[in-house]
Amino acid sequence: MAWVSTLISYWEPTLAHYLLLSAAVFSIGLIGVMVRRNALIVFMSIELMLNSVNLSFISFARYRFEMDGHVFAFFIMAVAAAEAAVALAIVIHVFRHKRGVNVDEMQELKY
Repeated sequence: MAWVSTLISYWEPTLAHYLLLSAAVFSIGLIGVMVRRNALIVFMSIELMLNSVNLSFISFARYRFEMDGHVFAFFIMAVAAAEAAVALAIVIHVFRHKRGVNVDEMQELKY
């Protein structure tokens, strides 16, 4: 079993590994947005999609030895935090008036 430890110590993930992981996480988020009808699950799936884009930006920045990807990822995190706050406020408002957060039942923000 000594060969396993030497293999693990010399193995380093490449750009393709990071992009494959990013594509998998984005696909999970996309499926969550398209299949689920609960608003909280939809917003969590959108956050997954944003995080997968962050992963791809960071991996390209690491591959090219530039800081542009880190800057974009920072702005995406700021937008995601604002989106999460606004989305949570909307979901709480809708839940108070309709007693449910099913996306199919939400046609208007009126009560």
